[in-house]
Amino acid sequence: MRLLVPYAPAGPADILARLAAQKLSEQLGNQFYVENVGGAGGNIGMGQGARATADGYTVLVVPPNIVVNPAMYDKVPYDPYKDFAPVTVAVSAPTVVTIHPSLAARNLSELVALIKAGGTKYSFASPGTGTPPHLIGELFRLSLGLDLVHVPFNSAGQAVGSTLAGQTPIAFTSLPPAVPHIHEGKLRALAVTSQTRSSALPEVPDTAEAGYPQIQGEGWFAFVVPAGTPNEVIALLNREITRAMTLPDIKEKMAALGFTVVGTTPEDSAKLFRTESAKWSKVIRDAAIKAN
Repeated sequence: MRLLVPYAPAGPADILARLAAQKLSEQLGNQFYVENVGGAGGNIGMGQGARATADGYTVLVVPPNIVVNPAMYDKVPYDPYKDFAPVTVAVSAPTVVTIHPSLAARNLSELVALIKAGGTKYSFASPGTGTPPHLIGELFRLSLGLDLVHVPFNSAGQAVGSTLAGQTPIAFTSLPPAVPHIHEGKLRALAVTSQTRSSALPEVPDTAEAGYPQIQGEGWFAFVVPAGTPNEVIALLNREITRAMTLPDIKEKMAALGFTVVGTTPEDSAKLFRTESAKWSKVIRDAAIKAN
């Protein structure tokens, strides 16, 4: 049984898939293997998954890009609703807003005031165009009318590195590459963008606590199958993937990656897909983001 990851090895989707493959192989007695088909922001792999046989032997591990890419690319080789059936949103992860310690801001309000004061052109780093941290950064910029320049990188690690060096004074990234530098005082964390604080950074307020409840959003990874996969297969996969994600060793590893285990039903996953698509498609349109 194939777990198709539409991204290169070693990224978060790949790590999640490999952990899941091991546990699912043990639980179901069938061998699960991971196949990486990267390129075009995930479009190539998702297009291949859309054309796979709907027999339950191909499962994709996807981030929000499955519903975001159609708004960002002129053409994508799949329809997120007609070509796929959600199994579960397995994990979620907030974005953390960090700044270089040289900036005279101790909280999010002070950062907003600093940007609005003018005189200095500020930029923010992200892991790449169309990633959840980038879109949350654009939501921050648009909703508050800020003069900010986006600087995309190829990974969260590179974005963090740029802010550590003071080249891009602000960063919107996932937690894992930022947390060690926050603890060492090399980066200052101002807020996490989830609805509650993160256990990885319990001292850092969420954006609602910081006074900006409209700036919320999370990255997530879902398991989906080709449309037409039998409902009993989807139910089986939902049960076993959720079971795997709640195992103590997997939960511990997910926490280390900055993820929170979610485990939604197929129905709730489908609702989330629609909600996320509407929210981020508006941001993409308003910010005139194009990936090609």
